[in-house]
Amino acid sequence: MKKVNLSTAAQILDTPPATILTWHKKKLIKGERYNSGNWLFNLEELIAMKQSHQGEKAVAKFTTLKSPDRTNFKVMELFAGCGGLALGFENAGLETQLLVEIDKDCVNTLNLNRPNWQTINDDVTKINFAEFTNQIDILAGGFPCQSFSYAGLGKGLEDTRGTLFFQFARCLQTIRPKIALAENVRGLLSHKKGETLAIMLNTFRDLGYYPVYRLLSSQFLDVPQKRERLIILATRNDLQIKPIFPQEKNYTISLRQALEDCPESDGMAYNQRKKTVMNLIPPGGNWRDLPLDVQKDYMKNSWDNGGGRTGYAKRLSWDEPALTITCSPAQTQTERCHPQETRPLTVREYARVQSFPDDWQFTGSLSSQYKQIGNAVPVNMGYHLGRCLIAMLRGEKELEISNSSDIQQLSIPGLRLD
Repeated sequence: MKKVNLSTAAQILDTPPATILTWHKKKLIKGERYNSGNWLFNLEELIAMKQSHQGEKAVAKFTTLKSPDRTNFKVMELFAGCGGLALGFENAGLETQLLVEIDKDCVNTLNLNRPNWQTINDDVTKINFAEFTNQIDILAGGFPCQSFSYAGLGKGLEDTRGTLFFQFARCLQTIRPKIALAENVRGLLSHKKGETLAIMLNTFRDLGYYPVYRLLSSQFLDVPQKRERLIILATRNDLQIKPIFPQEKNYTISLRQALEDCPESDGMAYNQRKKTVMNLIPPGGNWRDLPLDVQKDYMKNSWDNGGGRTGYAKRLSWDEPALTITCSPAQTQTERCHPQETRPLTVREYARVQSFPDDWQFTGSLSSQYKQIGNAVPVNMGYHLGRCLIAMLRGEKELEISNSSDIQQLSIPGLRLD
């Protein structure tokens, strides 16, 4: 994999270096910093980007990925939510054996879409997993990141008592799967100055598993959304399974392509005050595009705070992946306004951004549906993780993932190559 510096990248794309850094800041192109401010970029990805903008590759319609490959590898998932990870695993070829979820609306959503899946609607602390010992290939789950009960790192599993990770570890200790996959937010890397993650990794080791982790960016995994997830893979020591992570793609998917022909559905609306303000924001803009007096009135005390505050009065851009969607589409500090219309994204648009198929229905109130979707693992990210898990269980040394997908690199604002 050959890498080139910023100056060479600018020459290849015939684009000012400052513009390339802007694309990198917006997470539209991958790069890495070295030696105090210098940058390196992947030559293959730059060439692919240039070719796509010269019309050498056609752009296919955005889709929820699904493999024809079917396996008998069984998955148990704790904290399953509304099924984003489970559906991605199913589409990859894995078999869902059991899902555990405490939220009733999420369980109703799971039962509506997959009545054949065994789903338990209960508090995970009350479940005895003994009947599944040595019956499960993969244990998966995304647990809340909580403060742990002990400050030290020497008490093993006891370090996690009182947290939902303890329940994940308890299940792991009981059922002894071949692989455990834990997913969480990027913040876990720095939570308690890294102490929380260290305790988790030590717990996996104490239970006889070898853990490795990686931060994955969903916008490079066929998801039209800038969303990062920390993925921990833990393999059972006696099986010597080689961990495999998804290979990130050399393209992103724009919101324009993701929302093409999106079915109509219910959605929240702005009150008149917010609508008046958001009408002043251009696509891709935020509060900085407002007149100064409107900024101060709209943001109130937050106007004087430091930091970028780019989530205030934020309107999405057609030509980029969406920003990370939240549990509510109209939160003041994390606004996600439609690029053209002055309204939040609808439920079905929210689902498209998370790469759910249009036939995946959500139950409960409107606010509950938004929350379910916002909390989900993007389905296509789950698909790529599932394909890696299958490769691991089959004993493959690596997963062959081509960057020449049916979905090619879409337009980047400002890039015009003739």
